[in-house]
Amino acid sequence: MTGLVNILPWFLSASTIYTMFLAGNVNRHTWLVGLVSQALWLTWICLSQSWGLIPGNIALWIVYSRNHIKWMRDRHG
Repeated sequence: MTGLVNILPWFLSASTIYTMFLAGNVNRHTWLVGLVSQALWLTWICLSQSWGLIPGNIALWIVYSRNHIKWMRDRHG
């Protein structure tokens, strides 16, 4: 598990950067990528016992879900 706890943050950082890149391009899959990323973040939080990150993780689940719903509504009129 220690290896995963040490390696996963690199992928998590990359996925967060990629999500923001997609948002800047107004890509319709942005927030779905973000939600998958948050699932991976939650996995890392639990494995590393970094409980102080839970509030941010929950907030981003809510924001990414809201943004996805809003973008889909706006796109479909």
